[in-house]
Amino acid sequence: MKRLLPAFMRNAVEMSFMGVTFLTGLAIAFLVPVLSLFLSDELHVRPLLVGAFFTVNAVMGIIIGQVLAKYSDNLNNRKPLIMICGIAGILGSLLYAFDRHFGVLISLGIVLMSLCGSMTPQLYALAREYTDAENKQAITFSTVMRAQFSLAWVIGPPLAFFIVANFDFTRLFTGVAVLYLLCVLIIVRYLPVIPRQIVAPDKSAGSLWQNQRLCLLFLSSFLLWTCNSMYLITMPLYISKALHWPQGLAGWLMGLAAGLEIPVMLLAGRYSLRVGNRRLMLISGVSAVVFYVVLLLSQQPLILFLAQIPNALFIGILAGIGMTCFQDLLPGYAGQASTLFSNSIRCGGIVAGMLAGTITEWFRFDGVFLCALGLSACALLALWRISSL
Repeated sequence: MKRLLPAFMRNAVEMSFMGVTFLTGLAIAFLVPVLSLFLSDELHVRPLLVGAFFTVNAVMGIIIGQVLAKYSDNLNNRKPLIMICGIAGILGSLLYAFDRHFGVLISLGIVLMSLCGSMTPQLYALAREYTDAENKQAITFSTVMRAQFSLAWVIGPPLAFFIVANFDFTRLFTGVAVLYLLCVLIIVRYLPVIPRQIVAPDKSAGSLWQNQRLCLLFLSSFLLWTCNSMYLITMPLYISKALHWPQGLAGWLMGLAAGLEIPVMLLAGRYSLRVGNRRLMLISGVSAVVFYVVLLLSQQPLILFLAQIPNALFIGILAGIGMTCFQDLLPGYAGQASTLFSNSIRCGGIVAGMLAGTITEWFRFDGVFLCALGLSACALLALWRISSL
């Protein structure tokens, strides 16, 4: 296929994709880790309302994301939609910075940030269309993008807590607005306009959910992300309450895992054609099972640190090539495919919050890890039943 852009512009375009992904990841890493603290300490809301806020946020994100995904796949050009999502991020961040009314934040604030949350899957969808137009390896490009997001999460949370401790929430959320403003400027100036050929719906194929491979892939992704969210919710409490170790150890464990995920993502993207996406996803599922077995059998700090290797394989592969697998199963519907992957993460987070709290209440922390082991085994079985990816 004929190259659409000269070499120097291709470099600028590719750097813009990476830059927007990193800045978006940094904005999210600034906002999400401190949000419960903000609601509790700044707005003085009860724990029940904090939980309700996160539930409403997740559900609204799924609804808005799926609606926009279907709409975006009927557009000739998705770049303006990405710009609108970025502007919503600016407005939502400023609302968090200067408004202290819980009712406003749980309504207008969540709508704006849910709209902003659609920027990431839409950005990946545009990246897929760009790589297809440029005859590039889509999976390599998307994994490099995803690595930028992970890098932002290595840097973002410690910096966010530092800003809150030494300044205040207003300055932190204003900084988030500035990050989204930089994203919009880069999007306007550098992201490409890729004219799309609208794909007519294949009525003979039925709905998306009649695609057995897609259903199995969504189920496995949802189960694996549920396991990961249960671990992230439980681990800080497990370290401090059950094992009576310093709370900072949980941060070191999570930071190590995030750092190890980056080379895993890059290697998965590089060797995906040689190894195959299905085999890589099976490795992710096996690694998840191994990880939760180790959590159940060992309570030694050194073993828990070593366990971050299978944890990084599990998350790094899933995060690195999972979205591309969805896109490959839905050719011509990159927006819906990318959003399905994102919604599997959101659904996993909703279920994980309910499961982790309930199981910890009745069966303590080992029950959470045992449940995660069972769910990861089910996800591995679902992946095994997918004939090809």
